[in-house]
Amino acid sequence: SKLMKILNYLLCNLFTLKVLKYADKIIVMSTELKNKLIEMAQTRSEKTMLNAGRGNPNWVTMIPRKAFFQFGIFALEESERIKHLPRLGNQPEKKGLAKRLRSFLNKKSKLPEVKFLKQALNHVANNLKIDANEFVFEITDAILGDHYPTPDRMLAICEKIVHKYLEQEMKIKPQFDLFATEGGTAAMDYIFNSLMENKLLHKGDKIAIGTPIFTPYIEIPRLGDYKFVEVLIKQDENDDWQYPDSEIKKLEDPKVKAFFLVHPSNPTSVAMHLNSLKKIAKLVKTKRKDLILLTDDVYGTFVNGFQSLAAVAPYNTILVYSFSKYFGATGWRLGVIGLHQRNVFDKKIAKLPKKTKQDLIKRYSTVNLNPAKMKLIDRMVADSRSVALHHTAGLSTPQQVLMVFFSLYCLLDTKDLYKKEAQLIVKRRFDLLYNSLGLTPPKNELDAHYYTTIDIPALAAQRFGKAFSHWLVRKHEPIDFVWRLAKEKGIVLMDGGGFDAPNMSIRVSLANLAESAYAKIGKGVSELLKDYYKQWRKR
Repeated sequence: SKLMKILNYLLCNLFTLKVLKYADKIIVMSTELKNKLIEMAQTRSEKTMLNAGRGNPNWVTMIPRKAFFQFGIFALEESERIKHLPRLGNQPEKKGLAKRLRSFLNKKSKLPEVKFLKQALNHVANNLKIDANEFVFEITDAILGDHYPTPDRMLAICEKIVHKYLEQEMKIKPQFDLFATEGGTAAMDYIFNSLMENKLLHKGDKIAIGTPIFTPYIEIPRLGDYKFVEVLIKQDENDDWQYPDSEIKKLEDPKVKAFFLVHPSNPTSVAMHLNSLKKIAKLVKTKRKDLILLTDDVYGTFVNGFQSLAAVAPYNTILVYSFSKYFGATGWRLGVIGLHQRNVFDKKIAKLPKKTKQDLIKRYSTVNLNPAKMKLIDRMVADSRSVALHHTAGLSTPQQVLMVFFSLYCLLDTKDLYKKEAQLIVKRRFDLLYNSLGLTPPKNELDAHYYTTIDIPALAAQRFGKAFSHWLVRKHEPIDFVWRLAKEKGIVLMDGGGFDAPNMSIRVSLANLAESAYAKIGKGVSELLKDYYKQWRKR
């Protein structure tokens, strides 16, 4: 058919491109490939398609959301207290606002979300020592969304509460400035852009990337805007996906300007051992005081006792965190950038050549009366709106309120009941997948279990021998396995090579399908591998 001719043409070209790119160690990713895999799986049978290619969680955290909408009703009632016009509300009145909120909540005291709101209000006032009326006024005004975000970087009390959450979950120290962003992806974009605009990185600079890694961290540096030279800091598959000392040692090279990593990693989903964190921290305190560190810690809450690189090396680290995965909120776009108030970035800017500093003063002169003293994180806020539109910068205020409610939900959960529940979801799927593959589930206390990476050639060697495994790799393109898996089994998985994982490996998201689906995925992978083996036996 015409469709199959088109698909065959695309497949041939993708294979050719993949081979050429692998030859000089450039990995092609596959938004296009992913879409074609989904298309093929749907064509086979839309009802039976299993798409474990994306990391979008299939759970929804209820109580903070219900609290958000209950609080929204209160805010609307407050808006109507002072008459305006029949179809219009007014700005909330600050005086007595917290008292009126308590009265509102007492009328619905049996609802779990209302109990949460009462506990949250008490926690903010008694534990965080924030004036209750000031807090309620900020979030009432914010949830109505009737003002531009002010301060534009993040609302003042919202920042304090989210900071407390990050202290608890990321183990960071109190002195961080936060910039609320439209998810972790916007945070990445703002960071790359501002590092370039402020001459902390330049086209052609050598940067280190911890691999395997979320594909945009591989793709963005190759864009014409950046053209970075990449140094891969590779995890060891045979050592529970840890960074060997020999790889960390690469960061000693003074030509390496920055180190970007996802922690816990994506797709391997494993956190760094504390010893590795300490070695990097020691490196930036001694040999590489100028090294820029960027850590994306979105999966940190899935590992007990998780510690961010920003906790051990705060002076050099840019922290990115997103609420999307842990709370099932990818559509809300809730993220933050964190920089320590005393950091290497501001120090580097202060030491730039005179002409460069004058250019930057000119760039930010419409934003600040003393642009030379602007912190990098405030420059990011301006850069996020091309400077000229800085007065409209900042994450929408209702989004910031939900971020606060998510944070308070975990701050109040002193027994980590929610954390245990979220971790249990992905761990059960992880175990079921491996059991259905006929494998003992790997045990690693640093494993987030959000994704898993299965090395198909290694599995082939284990199951049918090394000769078969060598033939599988030698005679087939790297994406052949995921292609056939979609076409023949209706299962969509991501090619691990696109993340710089082992060749012909597969990444399985353990977040976005029903538990029973992972038994079918394991069975489908085993069946397809057996089909390859039968083909090899017929040679």
